[in-house]
Amino acid sequence: MIGMNAVLGVAVVSLGMVLTPGPNMMYLVSRSITQGRRAGAISLAGVAVGFIVYLTAANLGLSLVFLAVPQLYVAVKLAGAAYLAWLAWKALKPGGVSVFSHQDLAPDSPRRLFSMGVLTNLLNPKVAIMYVSLIPQFIDPAAGHTLVQGFLLGGVQISISLVVNLAIVMAAGTIAVFLARRPTWLRVQRYVMGTVLGALAVKLATDRAPAAAT
Repeated sequence: MIGMNAVLGVAVVSLGMVLTPGPNMMYLVSRSITQGRRAGAISLAGVAVGFIVYLTAANLGLSLVFLAVPQLYVAVKLAGAAYLAWLAWKALKPGGVSVFSHQDLAPDSPRRLFSMGVLTNLLNPKVAIMYVSLIPQFIDPAAGHTLVQGFLLGGVQISISLVVNLAIVMAAGTIAVFLARRPTWLRVQRYVMGTVLGALAVKLATDRAPAAAT
């Protein structure tokens, strides 16, 4: 029902997005470092639910709502850009802390870890834009069952994101120790992440593409 080109296209886009620093990565890394891999995995389960919520909403007509009320799309886009800009400032400001630096955070219960994973993903502008704007570009109406195509392609994206993020969760502690012994690398990592987040914020704020594919 879905062509290999569509699967590969979504896979490439998904891989590029999951490897780009963002709220999900920052939350998963921080919890994995402070509370261990189990906490990171529970948080990741919440992130997965957030993906499913967005995927379902997009397939059931979220893009049509944005097309009917373009001001709503602009508001969501600008709010997402502001959020990314705030994360960039936290990384780049004098005295900023790298996401891989150990921080004394109060431990959260499994329920809170899960719910924060869901919330962090739902507030992630990259996810909203991907489901509303990018994935529909790979759906072929001529192949029929566009709703099924949407869920299948979304499943490809979710699978890739979970695999990569799980690898990040498992390796976060090791990476943190490695960087802690190399302060210069830790500082470079912080500047690179902040710069990428800032660039994403500018791109998102200035993007004039329509919210959804027709």
